[in-house]
Amino acid sequence: MAMGSGSTIKIIAIILMVIGVGLALWGYQLSGSVGSQITQAVTGSDTDKVMTFYITGAVSFVVGIYLFAKY
Repeated sequence: MAMGSGSTIKIIAIILMVIGVGLALWGYQLSGSVGSQITQAVTGSDTDKVMTFYITGAVSFVVGIYLFAKY
C-alpha cells in the first residue's frame, strides 16, 4: 500500500460515519412528517422510506467505525 493510504482510509471512515449519522437524523425528521404519522397510526410501523434512511445510516456508520478501527 502507498504511504498515505492509511490516512486516506481514515478520512473515508470519518466521512462514512458523518453520512451515517446524517441519514439517521434525516430519517428521524421524516418520521415526524404528517404522512409518516398517519402511516404509523394506521399500520403501527414506520414507512419504508424512513426505515431505508435508518438502515442505510446505520450500515454507513458501522462500516465507518470498522474502517476507522481497522486502519
